[in-house]
Amino acid sequence: MKVVLLAGGLGSRLAEETTRVPKPMVEIGGKPIIMHVMDIYSHFGFRDFVIAGGYKCMSIKNYFHNFHLSTADFTVALNSGSMTLKPTRPLDWNVSVVDTGASTMTGGRLLRLRDWIGRDTFMVTYSDGVGNIDLAALLSFHRSHGRLATVTAVQPPARFGSLGLDGDQVVAFTEKVQTGETWINGGFFVFEPGVLDYIPDLMEPLEQSPLANLARNGELFAFKHDGFWHPMDTIRDRDHLNGLCDVETPPWLDFATPAVDQAPPTIPLHALSPAAMAAAIGSGEHLHG
Repeated sequence: MKVVLLAGGLGSRLAEETTRVPKPMVEIGGKPIIMHVMDIYSHFGFRDFVIAGGYKCMSIKNYFHNFHLSTADFTVALNSGSMTLKPTRPLDWNVSVVDTGASTMTGGRLLRLRDWIGRDTFMVTYSDGVGNIDLAALLSFHRSHGRLATVTAVQPPARFGSLGLDGDQVVAFTEKVQTGETWINGGFFVFEPGVLDYIPDLMEPLEQSPLANLARNGELFAFKHDGFWHPMDTIRDRDHLNGLCDVETPPWLDFATPAVDQAPPTIPLHALSPAAMAAAIGSGEHLHG
C-alpha cells in the first residue's frame, strides 16, 4: 500500500530552520523528521512511500538520492576509485520523490500524484507530526466502515499551564493541562481513490472543502488515537521532540501499550455540529504540507 507524505509547505513558523532546508528535513535526534514519520509506517510494514515535495524539493531529492552512501560505511580503493558499501541501517523501502510545485496546496499535491497513487486504497500524512498510531488498527477501522476516508483524530498537546483561582488567589497551578474531549486532525489518513474527486483544483487545501464535503456526505470517519502525538510547528516543538529522542525508543515508536479499542463506526463526521466537525478536521501550520 502506498503512503503519501505531504512535504511541500513553507514551514514559515520554523523560519530559523526552513530558510535553509524544507521543514521535513529539519533534524530531530540527528535525522530529518520525515524519516521518523516513515519509521512509524515501516514498523507496520508500510514501506512504499511517495513524497509530495514542493518548497526546496531538491533538498529532499538529494537526501534520498545519496541516502545509501551517506548512511553506509564504505571501503574505497584509492587507485581505482571503486567503492564497496556496507549499509549500517539496511532498509527495504521504496521511496519516490515528486515535485508537486512550490505553491500547490495540500489537496492539489494529491491531484498531482493521481498517476502515482493508482486505483488502490492509500495512506496520507504530513511530514512534520509524529505519534505512536496503531496503523494496523487504523486500516482495519477504515475497512470496517466502507467509506471513502478516515482521519486520525488526536487530542492536541497542551502548550500552556492552568491556574486555579479563588477570586484573586491562586489555589492551584498545573504546568500542563490536557484539553479533554477536543479532537483535531492529526493526519495519518486512509483514503480511497474517490477522495481525489472531491479536490477541485491544485490550489485547494485538503483540509478545507474536500474534507468538509466528505464529512457532509457521510464519507469521512474519525479513528480516535489517545496515545502520543506531537506536531513540529515551532522551534519550541523541535526542541521538545529533540529532547524526547534521548531515550532508546522515542514515544512515537513506543507501541508497547495497545491502542484503545475502536468501537464500530456509528457516527460519521457529517452528524457532528459545525464546530465539532471543524475541530475534527482541524487546522494549523503543520497542515500545509
